Amino acid sequence: MEALQREHRVTLAGPTTLLAMLNSLQMGFRTLALEKRSSEVWQVLGAVKTEFGKFGDVLARVKTQTQTVLNTLDAAQTRTNVMNRALKKVEALPDGESQALLPGLGEEEADG
Repeated sequence: MEALQREHRVTLAGPTTLLAMLNSLQMGFRTLALEKRSSEVWQVLGAVKTEFGKFGDVLARVKTQTQTVLNTLDAAQTRTNVMNRALKKVEALPDGESQALLPGLGEEEADG
């Protein structure tokens, strides 16, 4: 009987062993399906990891650019403070006289 099973590649099963064999086959197929899906998940995770690295590079550039803007704003604030200290000694003119000396400045302030 064993020689016939090997030679013809068949498995004999009775009513009691048939259910056990079918359950075993079903578990095997489920395991194969899970292995296939897990490899797909690993591929997606690999792609996400690559993109995350690129995202980190972009984020570093944004940080550098933002820091440059902050440094420029700090320099402008410093210059403003220097000018304000120098202008403390100067007496302010009334609005009408300042607009006569600096035409156009009053218009921009009114628009803004």
